[in-house]
Amino acid sequence: MSLTPFPLQRKLATMIRPRILRALELATTPGAGGPRHLAAGSGLVATKSFLYVVADDELQLGCFPRSGDAVGTLVRLFPGELPLEHAERKRAKPDLEALLHLPAFTNYPDGALLVVPSGSTPQRCRGALLRLDADGAIISVPECIDFTGLYAALAEQVPALNIEGAVISDDALLLLHRGTRAHPLSALIELPLADVLVGLGARAALASQLPHSVRWVDLGAMEGVALSITDGASLADGRLVVSAVAEHAADSYADGPCLGAAVAVLDRDGRVCELHHLQPTFKIEGVHAWLEDGRIHMLLVTDADDASAPSYLLEAGVYATAEAGVRVNL
Repeated sequence: MSLTPFPLQRKLATMIRPRILRALELATTPGAGGPRHLAAGSGLVATKSFLYVVADDELQLGCFPRSGDAVGTLVRLFPGELPLEHAERKRAKPDLEALLHLPAFTNYPDGALLVVPSGSTPQRCRGALLRLDADGAIISVPECIDFTGLYAALAEQVPALNIEGAVISDDALLLLHRGTRAHPLSALIELPLADVLVGLGARAALASQLPHSVRWVDLGAMEGVALSITDGASLADGRLVVSAVAEHAADSYADGPCLGAAVAVLDRDGRVCELHHLQPTFKIEGVHAWLEDGRIHMLLVTDADDASAPSYLLEAGVYATAEAGVRVNL
């Protein structure tokens, strides 16, 4: 494995104002006695007809129509129920933090969804794989995917490993590590996509011997707290869009107040090209982004860290002037 620091391209941060599209309300409750909404949205995938949202404190995946405001439904990922009490729920949850739309591969002719756990504790290494049809609808029961071996290998090189996003870029799968107070840099962990798909196609665990490399990312700080990556998306031109928050928490397990949030545009090597602070502050933990008419369009998902409050789907966008120094929201 190679550990590759690099010089950063510092740019003055600009401000964008996202627009709330909808609360992530549900037709049924995720668990007994809970509210009818997702409360801890942490990853987002948009297909032709659907929006999928994974929540870090649930055993189910939220499925919403791509357009309109109809309430969402739930897809069971793992059996059982989680405790309602906050501390007990935090200990028991699988901490599903990222959602990835995989291309076609063996036995998955229309691709699949990969649900990615954080790996922030040994109990948080269980993910899931779901088959999709041509419209992006889920058409299979989930297959459990064990990340234990892979994460154990990564943790030897990445302190306080905490995977919060996953992105496909060219022929690589990038796992996005979120920094902590003690280790504030985030990281792009690159895996060979072909090798990952071979393992997933065989319904095997992701092996510890997968080759990987690490690139560190410094997004600066807000209110004295480092901005750390919470999710990412790839653009058609090879750049990456990442969401980030400045959460005043002691470590990757604890929660804390969100002092600021931003989206950044990175080049393929992880250098920061653009940085846009959000106003007002939303704790954004999921992003889907695409290029259209020279603009970067974004859908964002929030996590309120409060079971009584719903996550929100936001919309934002930026475009570059000729000087590539001024950005405004759409």
